[in-house]
Amino acid sequence: MNETCLNILKWTEAQLKYTHDVSLTEATPQELHEALAQVVMMTISENWNHSKRTRMPQRKAYYFSAEYLIGRLVYSNLYNLGILDEMKKLFAERGVDLSCLEEIEDAALGNGGLGRLAACFLDSAASCNIPLSGYGLRYRFGLFKQSFDGNGSQCEAADDWTKFGDPWAYRRYNHTVKVKFADHTVLAVPYDVPVIGYGTKNINTLRLWQCEAEEELDFNAFNDQDYLRALAQKNKAEDITRVLYPNDSTWEGKRLRIKQQYFLCSASLQDLMRVYKLTHGEDYSRFADFFAVQLNDTHPAMSIPELIRLLMAEGMAFDKAFDIAQKTFSYTNHTVMGEALEKWNLDLLRSVVPEIVDIILRIDQKLKEEHPQLFIVRDNTAHMANLSVYVGSYVNGVAEIHSQILKDDLFRDWYAVFPERFQNKTNGVTPRRWMGLCNPELTELIRSYIGGDFLGDLDRLAELKPLIDDEMVSRFNAIKRQKKEQLCKVIAKREGVQLNPDFIFDVQVKRLHEYKRQLMNALSVVDIYFRLKNGELPDFQPTAFIFGAKSAPGYARAKAIIRYINRIAKLINNDPDVSDKLKVVFVQNYNCSYAEHIIPAADVSEQISPAGTEASGTGNMKLMLNGAVTLGTLDGANVEIAKEAGIENEYIFGATVQEINSGKDAYSPRAIYDHHPNVRRALDTLIDGTVPTDCDQQELYHAILDGTNWHRADHYYLLWDYLTYIDAKLRVNRDYADRMAFGRKCLWNIASGAKFSSDRTIRQYAEEIWHIEPTKY
Repeated sequence: MNETCLNILKWTEAQLKYTHDVSLTEATPQELHEALAQVVMMTISENWNHSKRTRMPQRKAYYFSAEYLIGRLVYSNLYNLGILDEMKKLFAERGVDLSCLEEIEDAALGNGGLGRLAACFLDSAASCNIPLSGYGLRYRFGLFKQSFDGNGSQCEAADDWTKFGDPWAYRRYNHTVKVKFADHTVLAVPYDVPVIGYGTKNINTLRLWQCEAEEELDFNAFNDQDYLRALAQKNKAEDITRVLYPNDSTWEGKRLRIKQQYFLCSASLQDLMRVYKLTHGEDYSRFADFFAVQLNDTHPAMSIPELIRLLMAEGMAFDKAFDIAQKTFSYTNHTVMGEALEKWNLDLLRSVVPEIVDIILRIDQKLKEEHPQLFIVRDNTAHMANLSVYVGSYVNGVAEIHSQILKDDLFRDWYAVFPERFQNKTNGVTPRRWMGLCNPELTELIRSYIGGDFLGDLDRLAELKPLIDDEMVSRFNAIKRQKKEQLCKVIAKREGVQLNPDFIFDVQVKRLHEYKRQLMNALSVVDIYFRLKNGELPDFQPTAFIFGAKSAPGYARAKAIIRYINRIAKLINNDPDVSDKLKVVFVQNYNCSYAEHIIPAADVSEQISPAGTEASGTGNMKLMLNGAVTLGTLDGANVEIAKEAGIENEYIFGATVQEINSGKDAYSPRAIYDHHPNVRRALDTLIDGTVPTDCDQQELYHAILDGTNWHRADHYYLLWDYLTYIDAKLRVNRDYADRMAFGRKCLWNIASGAKFSSDRTIRQYAEEIWHIEPTKY
């Protein structure tokens, strides 16, 4: 028996007795989690400190991100330490089932793919011994906790994820810094989270900043019985890290967003300057030799003028500070959607951080002197993506097709001037969480064929290809059904919907946005429903369509799509004519931990955004590695998935980027609607009373057929791609009837998935952008 595991068990018992005066079997899941985490934190402290000391003098990389979707850490930390199974056995012998920790809340520090990618990168860097630290914000309530009301509408509630404490973080008040805004000064208090490497003693750090007031209570106001004023400064400060992505539909909301972004940038850079001063003194001329900063999208782009400001405050000339900033920063673009690229009105920006505006204007002037055709400021607006391209060493896309679009379209003028700066770094996911942890049965199957520990070297998956035979397919199919059974229990408990594990599980789980086309998926489900009712699909393989997504609170159309899907789910699930063929469920509060149940059970991975809109995607990679076939367009990383696994093992449909660009001006969604009765019948359910309707659903209907004053009709091409989409969907259904042949496709996907490990991605960043070496242990 592992001595470390025995000690952890013994010390956990002692911690429970000391802290809560309870035994192991008496402890609540929250008490057990707190005690176990505290003991693990003590156990890793020596390695964590050693990792920090070893790297003090060397060049390191830092990841600045508004999001880190790290999920529930207890299982992943024990897994990466190599002790999860043994700890489960030890606790079970003492009458405690560690699955009770499923009740622990996910850390509400992110929303979608952007934050999950950041978490995967940190895991991979730690596992590959790459000196990468993360900087982010410690949101008090995260995005929100989602539920649905009786009408199917999304309801948002505060996600109080720290109400039982946060035992995986240490508060480092001695590293607190001040961040100054035009109207007040606040404290940035760091909380350090260990990032435990797999198969190594290396432990990296994620530092999260919490905003606090300099003085939490105005005592004079309190004595005057003006209780609101007494706490005004405390509330004003804490608002900055209260929620992820505060609603910015008003001027005040935009001001809070700016404060949030600047707070992250200023606190993190002040911390880096503190570290530099400790090891290299007060001559900051070599700052860029020791620090490489990666901007994860444009949220942290204010880091560029802030570093220049901080260096100038130390007496450095603007041109020298600019040169250091350009060598320090690199920028990852995650979107070609114009509305997602930060643009700030200069008057608004000046009202919050006036010194930053002055530096942005100086940078813009320098740019126009060198390259008059380019701009950062236009129409009194700062374009933060342009700033990031100009004052940076490199800019990268996150899939081959996306990186080409950046060069051909979004940053075409910039690429013409700075071609050497543009790179591609196709995204990846950590196989530890997304195979080993969430699908141990599949992991053991793979190990039984290729031996060894492939989770640290995913290239070994290719060794499966010559070994795929009927026996392996049968074993894989049995595991897939087992994962479906497990998911059915979770969904029955959380959603009250009974699913059949013998159904096809067709999954679309991702952030809710019109371009991700959850509405097209829903329309196809309605189409299939009507065809089944009319006896048109006699050989249809029973299918459960599983949705999971959150809409931004102020995004009315996205919320209308959620409501519509819930309404058709209610219609279909209560119709006895189709109950043995069709089910629909929209899971509530989809998050990282829910994904760990859904992804291993999926047969079909819906990746259906129009070509040229999704930068990469990472859900497509997780689903592929767990043996789901991709039903998707040639968009984002789907292109590379089809290339790696073979297009014959995926279900690709829809117009290409070139076809959309050449045909969009002549495209008429109404012509498709008029000439195809199945399309018309499905789309009309938005308004005809088949399910309850409302003005938002009517807007969706007219936006597709007629457009609005701010976009053309069907600007995400639902009807353009619909006919090839429904054909591909029904082809999946027909192919599933031959379970052995379908299982071979699934296994071929797994065996072809090595490229999509974030270990590969992070090594490429380290070698080609950051120019750093792994630490030797």
